[in-house]
Amino acid sequence: MRYANGVVMTHERFREDEGNAVRFIGTNGIIDISRSFLDTIPAKLQNHEIGENEIRLYRSSDHYTDFLNAMKTRKQPLSTVEIGHRTASLCMIVNLCYEFNRKLVWNPEKEEFSNDSEANKRRSNAIRAPYSLEV
Repeated sequence: MRYANGVVMTHERFREDEGNAVRFIGTNGIIDISRSFLDTIPAKLQNHEIGENEIRLYRSSDHYTDFLNAMKTRKQPLSTVEIGHRTASLCMIVNLCYEFNRKLVWNPEKEEFSNDSEANKRRSNAIRAPYSLEV
């Protein structure tokens, strides 16, 4: 996947025996991380402590509880609805690329594929009676 800002993300099998992982490639090294392992190149990167003025990600040990607490308190969860929507959309787009065995161009503002009517038909499913969607 190539984002409008130039960021490239690839999707491939990483370690079949250990499940999925995410690889971050930066100017100071590489981090491979999953729920079951953490590898870094160089190895000393694994012990690097994040400084006070460096970017930090949120810490969450339980997304489910965080979501339920957000519903109770009306505060934003750690992963917002927009983040969830964009994450799920990306997974669906990748699955369609595999299924169709071709490149797809996604317009995130219009939430549609450019010049691909077959892919656009797969953006939603027919709503079954007696349910309806009111806009």
